[in-house]
Amino acid sequence: MNTAEIVVFVVYLAFMIGIGLYFFLHSKNAGEKEYFLGGRKMGPWVSALSAGASDMSAWVLMGLPTAIYAFGLGQVWISVGLALGYALSWILMAPRLRAFSVVADDAITIPQYLTRRFRSKSYALQVTCAVIFLVAYTIYASSSILAAGTLFHTVIGIDATVAMYLAAGIIIAYTFLGGFSAVCWTDFFQGLLMLGALLLAPIFAVSHLNTNTSAILEETPGFFNPLSSWQDIASGFGWGLGYFGMPHIIIRFMSVKSQKSLKKSAGIGITWTTLILIFAALVGIFGREMIGYDAGIHKNELVFITMVRRIFPAVISGILLSAILAASMSTADSQLLAAASAFSSDVYKPLVRNNKASDREMLWTGRMVVLIIAVVALVIASNPGSGTIMSLVSNAWGVFGAAFGPAILLSLFWKRFNFPGALAGIITGAAVDILWLAFLSGTGLYEIIPGFVCGLLAAILVTLFTKAPSREVEELFEKGKNYKEA
Repeated sequence: MNTAEIVVFVVYLAFMIGIGLYFFLHSKNAGEKEYFLGGRKMGPWVSALSAGASDMSAWVLMGLPTAIYAFGLGQVWISVGLALGYALSWILMAPRLRAFSVVADDAITIPQYLTRRFRSKSYALQVTCAVIFLVAYTIYASSSILAAGTLFHTVIGIDATVAMYLAAGIIIAYTFLGGFSAVCWTDFFQGLLMLGALLLAPIFAVSHLNTNTSAILEETPGFFNPLSSWQDIASGFGWGLGYFGMPHIIIRFMSVKSQKSLKKSAGIGITWTTLILIFAALVGIFGREMIGYDAGIHKNELVFITMVRRIFPAVISGILLSAILAASMSTADSQLLAAASAFSSDVYKPLVRNNKASDREMLWTGRMVVLIIAVVALVIASNPGSGTIMSLVSNAWGVFGAAFGPAILLSLFWKRFNFPGALAGIITGAAVDILWLAFLSGTGLYEIIPGFVCGLLAAILVTLFTKAPSREVEELFEKGKNYKEA
């Protein structure tokens, strides 16, 4: 237990809660659009770093570096796939998604956007999306809570379960109070901290390297071979597909205040994410050369924590290790808010309240859902058999990418695409992803790839074999395609 590190953690956590309180006190009369989308007023820096920070959870500081540390350069393809996928999502999707969500009756959630995009009166798509959201986001958020618990247990020495309750309480506090604006601004500061930590750790590690290539190759013969297997390469690129269907990330595209700001946001976001992924990989490589293989570090995904504590004095290490808290919280808060918005806006309001719920009622419904999902995620995280941080993230990531990626892409670029096709693509993608994980994971191929391909095929085939969209829907497509800022 190190007093200086504890003080740094406490100051950092108090700062996060302070942001939540600020937005709570300055938005007492806010409605659901303000709470769930920040009123579409996010600037380019905040939206870009918020999108990146909500994406790069603790797995980029703990799971990914440790995977490279343990298995070698074959795992670097995950970084390559993510960098490409993230860049393409900003360049191809962001401008159209913001425009289409505006012309689709100012949709504020992904399920709402998909339903309004086809001028459908059916709630089948909204309910299907909301169910997938609730399940996948609960699993995803549990990985962030698990990471925070591991950090507190390793650094401070308190019981891991107690640490998870503490971390969950902080995340719930500022998400519950401040909504989307609080989440984006905390993510902004947390994104800066994550980048700083990942830049400094490998740079200062260079002087501590004890390179023994023969020993590394003896322990892991293929460590320095990036072409270790076709499954590693394909699965690495498969991670990039997730960005096209990751609701808590692409919702940031919809929140940017103008189409003009999107270009600046794209440049900032792509640069930030590329740097994060490069230095996360270097942490894994340098960590292996500096520390050597340790089964405990591998099992608990501790290579970044171990490196930082060996290199830096306590105050500096406390600041850098706060980046793990930043990564954990910046993703968990976004996931809780996205799941809450999907349930309250797409299930509770239309089905339970028959679209008669007031803004205040929707605000508090969303807050209650945030609380419930966080509690369930906490239960999953505290279960020793729930899996590692990396495995929990990969499972949720695969479901989202396979289910929503094909449908959202087709909705933005194919005029003929219709409501039955979107519904079929979402259900098929999610089902194939889950079944592949359950029965064919032994193939070594990441389940998002067959899930995404099958979801895309199902969406196209069902669209072609069902009735073409109405003229009104086609006009909406053209309006979104040619959208100009007022």
